[in-house]
Amino acid sequence: MLKLYGYFRSSASYRVRIALSMKGLDYEQVSIHLAKGRQYTPEFSQVSPQNLVPVLEHDGRRFYQSLAIINYLDETFPQPPLLPRDSVERNRVRSLALISACEIHPLNNTRVLAYLTDTLKLTDEQKTAWYRHWVTVGFTALEKRLAAEKETGQFCHGDTPGFADITLVPQVANANRFKVDLDAFPVIRRIDESCLALEPFRKAMPQNQPDAE
Repeated sequence: MLKLYGYFRSSASYRVRIALSMKGLDYEQVSIHLAKGRQYTPEFSQVSPQNLVPVLEHDGRRFYQSLAIINYLDETFPQPPLLPRDSVERNRVRSLALISACEIHPLNNTRVLAYLTDTLKLTDEQKTAWYRHWVTVGFTALEKRLAAEKETGQFCHGDTPGFADITLVPQVANANRFKVDLDAFPVIRRIDESCLALEPFRKAMPQNQPDAE
């Protein structure tokens, strides 16, 4: 049995939900309400030493960090594969995924935004400007690569969705929530639309989770 500790708006949890859905895996969801600080309860601190979601439980073991969890799922449940077999192609897909997951997301996650307003006393307008800036910087680089590289197809890599798309879609959802202007990123928008036309991506959307508000 698979158990996922997550939060409906968490983009890292969203990534893992997409991967689970693409693999056709059933799992139990445990909601950790980040906006209410539930990640800092003593109970969840025993589950996650970093007080972060997602955490995946499988066969009595716990797995942390969304990208590592997705790699674990791909190795443990190999069909359908989320990464190409060729090492050069795998490198491309991973590097695309890391733009979303490691260049944009860490600067815009809940902890960082809370620090901006609670500790540095930025206004909500300044916080939103920060958010939009780093999305735009990351998406500008990603759009350049997707538009220029021949390996881009209907999805980030070819005509089958995979690891890079799993990381991109939650970031686009967050950008839309913060009303980032995405007109300059037609390839990203097209790929996002292609993904959301598929049931595994729709099933994993934040608004379709049991803890959605």
